[in-house]
Formats: sequence, C-alpha cells, structure tokens
Amino acid sequence: MFPEVVLSGAASGIQGPLLFLERSLRVGLNEAVEVLGADGVPRPGRVAALDESRMVVEVLEPTQDLGLAGTRLRFHGKPLQFGVGPGLQGRIFDGVGRPLDGGPPLAIVEERPIAGLAINPTARALPTDFIETGVTAIDLLNSLVRGQKLPVFSGGGLPHARICIEIAQHARLLKQPEAGFSIVFAGIGVSHTAAEQFRSAMQHSGALSHTALFLNLASDSSTQRLLTPRFALTAAEYLAFTEGRHVLVILTDMTNYCESLREVSSSHGEIPGRKGYPGYLYSDLATLYERAGRIRGLPGSLTQLPVLTMPGDDISHPIPDLTGYITEGQMVLDRQLDRHGIYPPIAVLPSLSRLMDQGTGAGYTHEDHPALAAQLYAAYARANQVRVLASVVGEEGLPANDRLYLAFGNEFESQLIRQQEPRTLDESMQIGWRLLGRLPHEDLSRLSDAQLARYLKPADTTHA
Repeated sequence: MFPEVVLSGAASGIQGPLLFLERSLRVGLNEAVEVLGADGVPRPGRVAALDESRMVVEVLEPTQDLGLAGTRLRFHGKPLQFGVGPGLQGRIFDGVGRPLDGGPPLAIVEERPIAGLAINPTARALPTDFIETGVTAIDLLNSLVRGQKLPVFSGGGLPHARICIEIAQHARLLKQPEAGFSIVFAGIGVSHTAAEQFRSAMQHSGALSHTALFLNLASDSSTQRLLTPRFALTAAEYLAFTEGRHVLVILTDMTNYCESLREVSSSHGEIPGRKGYPGYLYSDLATLYERAGRIRGLPGSLTQLPVLTMPGDDISHPIPDLTGYITEGQMVLDRQLDRHGIYPPIAVLPSLSRLMDQGTGAGYTHEDHPALAAQLYAAYARANQVRVLASVVGEEGLPANDRLYLAFGNEFESQLIRQQEPRTLDESMQIGWRLLGRLPHEDLSRLSDAQLARYLKPADTTHA
C-alpha cells in the first residue's frame, strides 16, 4: 500500500483534466498520483508541473464529478509505470495499459517507467534488414528497414487507417522466422467506429495473436492521450529488448497527440509557439520517435511507423515539419491520387526512405532491387514533367518519346501503385520490370547492360 497523504483544502481549482493544488510536501515531477474525491473513486494521474508554492496534477479520468472540498491525493513516490510480461501479445488495452478484452490480468514480471530509458548513442546499431509491408510503393520504392522510424504523412479523409491495418496484418521480415516478429498498434484519439475497425480487423485476420493493441478513444481525457504512445512503446521495448523480438510499432494518429499536447500546454498557462503548439513540441516528439532503433548486443529491434494527418494538407505545418527533422524520411499520401481511385494513394516523388540502402540489395532483398527502384523513380519523375508539358501544348503536340512516358506515368499509377491486395516484393519487382520494358532502351541509364538483357526483351525496347 502506498502512503496516503491528505491535503486538506489544498485543491485550489480544476480546469478540464488539470487539478491545481498548493504544494505542502516534497513530490517529484511526473510522479504517479491517485486522486480521490468525495465519491471515493480513485482517479489516476501524475504531477505535471510544480514550483515552490503550487503543483499541477494531470488527472487521467473525467473530472466533472470531482469537487475541491475533501479531495485527497495518494502519491506513489515513483513515475507512472506499466507492468509488462510475456502475455502482452494477443491482448487489447486502453490508452493507459488497462485490459479491454475481458481476459485475465496480465502476468507482470516487471514494471517499467513509461517515459522509457534513453539509449546511449554509442550503443545504437545501424538499422538494417528489410521489412516487407505488402505495399508496393513502400517495399519497392521506399523500403522500410528494421530499426527505422518512417512516418506516414496523410490528410483528413485519406485512407491511412486502412493502410495501417493492412500493414499490421501482413508485415513480415524476409530473413527472420515469423515467430520473432511482433506488432504494437496504438490508436490515439480514434473514434469508437475506428477503434472497433482496428479490433475487428486484427482479430479476424489472426494478426492479433502477435499484436499488442492499445486503443485511446476520442472521448477519453486529453491527458490520457499523451500517455498512450508511451505505454505502447514501453510494451514494444519489452518485446524487443527483453524478449528479443523484432517489433513494428504503428502509431495513429500523432496529430491527435499533438493537439492534446497543445490543449494541456495552454491549460498550464505556457507561452505558445508556432500555431499555438508549445515551444518544446520538437523535443517532446523526439522522446517518442527516438525510442526506435537497435541496440548492440541485443537481438531485438524496434521499428516505428507513426501516422499523422497534416492540417489543411500543409506539409510545412509544425507537426509534419518537426517530425521530418527527427525521423528518417516520410511516406506522403496524395489527395489527387485518391480522387482518381488509386489505392493506396502514396505519392512516390515526395516520399523518401533515407535508410533504404541499409536494407535492400544483395543479402537483404534482391541484388537488382536498388537499380530497379532508382530507374522507376527517374522514369516516373520524367513522366510527371511530360504531364506538365502536355497540359500546355496538349498530348498531340508531344514527341513520340514523350507520349511513351505519358503512358508510362498512367500505367505506373494504375498498375504498380494501385493494388487490390498485398503483394510480395517479388511480385512488385515483376510489375516494375514489365513497365520499364515499354520505355526506350537508351533512356534506362540507371540499369546495367546485364540487367537490361536479363529482364527486358529486345522487342520491348524497340520503338519507332
């Protein structure tokens, strides 16, 4: 039992999820607290701010029935922790790690601070090895590497939730047995409908057996939303660095997290920064994203795929802007592709995986994979340049060679990017070679003569 400290008359105000109190004892920042009102119901919380005379407690449950008179606080003397153990996989939790699936209590072997422990930079190993997601635009052109953090930049109404579900269902390592691969999926500030969609899809596909699912609803406290990714990452770190698994963490939607951070920061009375977000938004996001990686001497790895919706489709907005500085690339969803019925609507040209070369090529995927990806990217970039020219002079005014690239661009989107079901990397590469075979031989400068002879028939590279 934790010692109960009764602060008679200490509560001076309640503003949303924040409880303001006079400080009359020594407590620590981020210390775990239980708030007990007149109804006797314990509400978890944490010390969010303090000075010599007062402190602010973030309450993780609704505060509408909480009165100032008779409020008691029980201080735990340690930060918020999450009890982890070997039964994490196959379970569904709420945003603060409490089981939602009606199953038995988790068999806890240790409790870990949800803030995580900083990884010594000298102990970090370089991310390597290819993770196959089943999405051609990622696997073939912007590959995800084990230990990487690769965000998805989406927009309101775009199908990022569907993409997340399909990646969670089909992601795998090519060079490792499936038993060593796990998913941690965190829905942050999602609707009841989306939460049920996540739950149902993972259960019916069988992917839940190797997944730990965390669901924070839009109706939950904003302070609780700030903790959801931290509970999820604590579970992922246990699976990765204690059990030795290769863990893919999907966090959706980080924009909801940042909005809650702005709301709570404003309630604290902090001076706002860009667009009202706190000035420490960058460092706060870094405390989450930098928990990805590999550690020398440990067999597991933690890979992150955070998803965020760009307000107004503005990639220069503070959330995607700061995220791009911390992470190793980005996958960008395009509204125009979505309107044309292309799924998944991933825009290849603004997307980037900075660590792709660490997980592709000989020994990882296929020796010709990097060259094929580079050539497809170059050809598609030229096709988009031709589209701009065609919008001015018309398709009939284009040279024959440019019309080939115009056709290539359309086929690239309709046959390579668009997909009705997950593909293996080999299937994606076959489509890529077939599309390149329709372009002039002399333009494919990123392919060697041996690759041209191996994959492209002479008839495919002869044009009038």
